[in-house]
Order: sequence, then structure tokens, then C-alpha cells
Amino acid sequence: MDKTKIVVDTKGGDNGAGVLVDGAAEALSKHPEINFILTGDSEALKSECGARGIPADRIEIIEAPEEITNYDSPATAEFNKPASSMLIGLRALAEDPDAVGMITSGNTGVALVGAMRELTDEAKTRPALAAVLPAQTGAFTCVVDIGATIDCNPPLLVHFAHIGSDFMRRMYGIESPRVGLLSNGTEPTKGNRLVKESHKLLADDAQINFIGNVEGNGALSGSCDVLVCDGFDGNQVLKVTEGTATRIITDIMKYAHRKSSPEIKELGMHLMGLYDIGSLGGGIILGLKKPVIKIRGNAGGKAVVSTSGMLLNMAQNKTVYEGESSTIS
Repeated sequence: MDKTKIVVDTKGGDNGAGVLVDGAAEALSKHPEINFILTGDSEALKSECGARGIPADRIEIIEAPEEITNYDSPATAEFNKPASSMLIGLRALAEDPDAVGMITSGNTGVALVGAMRELTDEAKTRPALAAVLPAQTGAFTCVVDIGATIDCNPPLLVHFAHIGSDFMRRMYGIESPRVGLLSNGTEPTKGNRLVKESHKLLADDAQINFIGNVEGNGALSGSCDVLVCDGFDGNQVLKVTEGTATRIITDIMKYAHRKSSPEIKELGMHLMGLYDIGSLGGGIILGLKKPVIKIRGNAGGKAVVSTSGMLLNMAQNKTVYEGESSTIS
């Protein structure tokens, strides 16, 4: 029986291929049902894998001499660097029936455009970047979009609601995911023009379990399973959440050090693990035939381990968007 394959783009990150191979090695020991396809410098990757004792039959290495950087344009990268590790990885994901997903720490814009070209149908369904964040209730909230599309229109936000709901239904077994719309007030009359017009469309869509507007301070309260917003606001939710958590945890650890309290230090360590966005995974590109996860440029091996588990879970639950494409103008 063929193993489930996960593609890892080993170029484009801040810390080099070694840390990603570290993560792949740990993920292989944790998940015997998966194999990896690594794209990048083949000789260097063979050496890295050999140094970690990774069995040759669980790793496939594809030579990719070019690298996508943060300075490459999404519009021209496919033509300027067709032999890049990211684009070769996307093509491998699209063409290999046993490949279920891809992990990249490279340029987000290029990943989105490349994924749209390789992994959407002829209708070119608009992908979105989503993050799954821990909610106050102990459950998770899918925030969509978190930066793929900064300027949105109301039909696009409705599309985000559909693919976010489909993801939470398949990934977490939520029969009717509650959808909230990020706004500056809970009343239907609050918000800018985009929010007000989107509110009406969402409320009129019988396929969406729309609960209304959600304010920023309730974004991760657990009141909704899917939080819909444009990419600018979603990115701010992500960054402010992480920044606030980092500040609070840092203050707790400083206080624990001053008081020489192992109990308080233990609390800080617990919160550090709970709110470590990097180890939770990355941005999931929804709306594709197969999922692509964008981890941070400075991500370590733990991010590969966590995202590999997520991709495996998504494959087992067939967590891809299979509904009809929304009308997006």
C-alpha cells in the first residue's frame, strides 16, 4: 500500500534546509504512515537526511536549483524561476496522486499564485489563507482571510465563509459551523461599507450558519467557529493575538524569576506552548484541490511536525473544498 506523501519546500526560509529536515525526521518517527518529498538542493538534502539516519525509502528528493525569495513577484516568479523549489513542489503535489499536501516557508504571494495555477479547477476558485487559533472555550476558531487578499468585496467574504465552514466541518466534525463577521460592533448597522454589505449577504445565505458581527475582543472567545474578514484585518487579528500573548507570557516569566516560583514558571511554560503560533502550524491555503500550508520564514522543525500531522488529518478527513465555486467579482 502506498504511503501518504507530504511535499516540503526546503528553500526560501530564514534558517536553511537543515531545520526543515529535522522536522521531517521527527514527523517520520511520529507518523509511520507518511513519507516526504523534499524539493531543493539534492546533494545537500541527501547529506542532511543521511546525517539524521532517515531511511532512504521514506524520502524522495527532487532537484530544484532555484529559490523563491521575498523579493520575487508573484506575477512573474513562475516565468522567471520555473525550477524553484516552491514551484517544483507545487507541481509535484498536483501530479502525484499519493501526495496530500505541501509545506513551504517561502514567499506567501508566490505560494498563493502558484497554488492557484496548479491546484484549482478551470473556474479558478479564489483561494484564501486561514489560521486555526485556540479559542477561550478550548476549541478552535478558523480565521479567514489572514493576508492573502487585502482588498475584498462582499461576495468574496461570503466565499470565505463557505470554504472556512467546509474546512471546520471536515477537520473538526462540526456539523454546522457558526460563522461570525469581524466588525467594530455586534449590531448589523456597525462596520464599514464592506462589513455592512457582507452582513446582509451572509444573513441571506441559507447554507451558512451566520451568527452576526463579532468584535475584536471576542474574536477568539469561542462564540464562532469561523471568523470572516478581509486579509488586512485578519492579519491584524493574528499578529495582535500573538503579540499580546507574548507580552503577557514574558511578564509572567519575569515575575516567576523575581519570585523564584516554579509554579508560576510552570504556568508560563504552559501558556507558551498553548499560544505558540509557530508550533500550532501555519496559514492554510483553502480553496485548493490539495492543501498547502505556509509556515513562517523563521519556523523551526516543530512547525513541520505539527503541520505534517495537520495535513495527515486533513487527508484522512478529505478536508478539501469540494463545493461549487462562489460567484466572485
